[in-house]
Amino acid sequence: MPSRFELPDKLYFKIGEVAKLAGVKQHVLRYWESEFPSIRPQKSKSNQRLYRRKDVEAVLAIKNLLYEKKFTIEGAKKFIKDQGVDSAMPALDPREIVSKVREEAQGEIEEGLRRQKADLRRTQQKDLLDLRRRLTDFLTELDKA
Repeated sequence: MPSRFELPDKLYFKIGEVAKLAGVKQHVLRYWESEFPSIRPQKSKSNQRLYRRKDVEAVLAIKNLLYEKKFTIEGAKKFIKDQGVDSAMPALDPREIVSKVREEAQGEIEEGLRRQKADLRRTQQKDLLDLRRRLTDFLTELDKA
């Protein structure tokens, strides 16, 4: 069963972010918008969908009903109408939460290592350029003597 995890602390989510969080394709989200009134993203000036937190929670609840509990679209609509989005949210699964936290930590570690390597390369390049300049100066002085 999918876990109920903490959503990133943001006001709005783009469709790609919501698709990734829910583990569904973007066209699935657009279809669900047409079927479920509880998903009503706002549109930006550039006509991009901006999902609020409650929209994302509704998406997760709908996914739980359709994919885990095997409801039909009509059954999921009726369930949400009768019992609300909150009762359709997936249950907590501590193993999945731990796995997600590990995944995020690993990503942060890898990003930190990439930054350190880039910093080291820049420092080495700077040192080599400085050495080159000093050698050039030395050779110039040597030629004069």
